[in-house]
Amino acid sequence: MNDSTSPRRSDATRTAILEAARERFATDGYERSTIRAIAKDAHIDPSMVMRYYGNKEGLFAAAVSYDLRLPDLATTARGEVGHALVTHFLAMWEENEELTAMLRVGATSKRGAERMQGTFRDQLLPVVRQACPDPEQAPTRAGLVASQLLGLALTRYVLRFPPTVALAREEIVAWLAPTVQRYLTAPSP
Repeated sequence: MNDSTSPRRSDATRTAILEAARERFATDGYERSTIRAIAKDAHIDPSMVMRYYGNKEGLFAAAVSYDLRLPDLATTARGEVGHALVTHFLAMWEENEELTAMLRVGATSKRGAERMQGTFRDQLLPVVRQACPDPEQAPTRAGLVASQLLGLALTRYVLRFPPTVALAREEIVAWLAPTVQRYLTAPSP
């Protein structure tokens, strides 16, 4: 084997393992998922899973984590922040299925929910702090934003409700952006 094929083969193996793990964790939850079942789904030996991820917890952490690549809102006009976030989330959800798998795992597993809460805390909350008028309200406002975005993701990408799936991206932005904007910048009720 030459050196130029090894990294590609390694990347392909890691990708296969992570895809199988996300699907298995989403289907069976953390507790019932096994390294052996994940390896079988990925068509590899279980020792390869252990080699790359150490143990089930390490695999879970790798499979159920995602960089949302949220935009820096410092240069976004305050009245356009909701539009920017909704547009960004739609692009993220539609460009890959990792977020859908992460949502499934979060909905079916306590550990998955904890990972999603960490993503929320570490990635969404700081962005919301940039936009909201009162930093003390940022956690509440971020929670409301997440309820809208994750609710949309659940109905469009996981449960696949026909009316939600049928909406064009521009329609979703037109409907959802004003609500997200209100959550971010409107005076507190």
